Amino acid sequence: MAVEKALDLIAERLLRIREESGPASIFHYRSGGSLGLLKSFPDRFFEAFGPCTVKSGDICSGAGEQAQIADFGRCDSNDLFDLEASRHIVVWGKNPFVSNLHLVPILREARERGATVTLIDPVHHRGASLADEYVQPRPGRDTDLALGVCRELVDRGRASFDACENADGFRELLGRHTVAGFAARAEVDLGALRRLADRFADGPTAILVGWGMQRRRNGGAIVRTLDALSTISGNLTRPGGGCSFYFRRRGPFASLSTGAAARYVREPMFGQDVLAAKDPPIRAIWVTAGNPVAMLPDSAQVAAAFEQAEFVVVADPLMTDTASYADVVLPVPTMFEDDDLLGAFGHHWITESRRVVDPPPDVLHEVEWFQRLAERVGLGDRFAGSVDDWKRELLAPLAAHGVTLESLRERGQVRPPNVPLRTFADGIPTRSGKVELLDADAFVEPAEPDEGFPLWLFSNSTRDAQASVWSVDPGEYMTVTVHPEVAAAAGLAAGERARLESAKGSMTVVIALDAEQRRDVVIVPKGGHFRRGQSANALIEARPTDIGLGAAFLDCHVRLVGP
Repeated sequence: MAVEKALDLIAERLLRIREESGPASIFHYRSGGSLGLLKSFPDRFFEAFGPCTVKSGDICSGAGEQAQIADFGRCDSNDLFDLEASRHIVVWGKNPFVSNLHLVPILREARERGATVTLIDPVHHRGASLADEYVQPRPGRDTDLALGVCRELVDRGRASFDACENADGFRELLGRHTVAGFAARAEVDLGALRRLADRFADGPTAILVGWGMQRRRNGGAIVRTLDALSTISGNLTRPGGGCSFYFRRRGPFASLSTGAAARYVREPMFGQDVLAAKDPPIRAIWVTAGNPVAMLPDSAQVAAAFEQAEFVVVADPLMTDTASYADVVLPVPTMFEDDDLLGAFGHHWITESRRVVDPPPDVLHEVEWFQRLAERVGLGDRFAGSVDDWKRELLAPLAAHGVTLESLRERGQVRPPNVPLRTFADGIPTRSGKVELLDADAFVEPAEPDEGFPLWLFSNSTRDAQASVWSVDPGEYMTVTVHPEVAAAAGLAAGERARLESAKGSMTVVIALDAEQRRDVVIVPKGGHFRRGQSANALIEARPTDIGLGAAFLDCHVRLVGP
């Protein structure tokens, strides 16, 4: 009965709002959730019902993806096992133990056969145990480190621009500083920079690009300098080389929608755009597979946007920060109860997600929720079919290559045969057929700390949480990690409470010490509940990245003060 009443209410409200204000007054926000492909099924509904307002941009990987599209014409990665041909692997801004666990044995095997692994990251973490050398640059200065290595290769006569467009523009960037000048700006030892240049000149050298550093206002420029380094050192297209940022998770599949929209809300500017929307205002918000109040920068403004909306629906298995603002919460399966297709994440293999336990009676799959809703608004015939039927539609492009739902189910996982082992083995798919190097017009200088807020805030992923969903209770206050000298300067000791403040807000934290960290960083776990005062995003101003409409999460500057 509760399911039917909820659907009747939703249908009545959506139909009335559409009639009174048009479909643009209804905003469907969908994020990644469990990364299941059928989480895009609601897109199909809101496109047919409207089209309605949807989000644009990508807070996860927007700047990095757009950077590689600008440089290479597409964003994808070499096969993970192409690393078996690498003599050198540079893990740049990535903690494999947290965000890329299946990479760990591959890096260990690479070292056992004699390959050199270098970790580059301002934050010291367990990933350093996988590396032969660890380089700890100033936050946001990855551009200077990469340009310094490029300049060193040019000065040695070990760089080639034959495969490049805009070589003169890139050379102009390299001419801004000497190699030593770039090293100083990156706060990296000159010897370490030159050893890195040795490894790129020696090759084949692969760059594995983490997603954190492109979450800055110069995030696109950072990734483009890494692309350039891979290219002019001759490593981009050779076996064991490449500059891998993203594996195209949805690439092998069909799309369930055309992408039609009445208008867009910029994801990193969610609160600002929703609150400012006029003609018509946004009256209804539907959230699928996400928790924007906790996930997005400036949590308070995002929360205010939900408070302003007259009707909010959230589909989620948990009572999240966002769900707490909803008029209706629709329970959907957890990952253990779900039935879906899963695209690759950090590799190219695809698989099927099958439930291991049945969900409770009133917990419905997203497909079923929207099929029942579609019947109530006159769209039932466009959404008929079983979950398996919709899986087959998603797999249609692969059927010609012999990958069907039945074969996938039998084999467990499949590497799509229409995905190349090396991304650019058949050439660079830009208009010129060459790599389009960045220049001064596309280059963005990194941010610098604001007066009174000298520390960089790193809100990093952890092994214990996925955004605000924790596997353990984080306690009443979040723990922040700093170098002992940072704590001492604020008159604080390990285990003591403190206030972590930015120009945007503050939160109570507990101090932990780590002498391996830089003296200009504060590290707090990613996510955390906004309503419990645990969300680092409440401290972060909503600002977009230079390209790709990502969120500049890591350009937040803070200070620690006594409680």
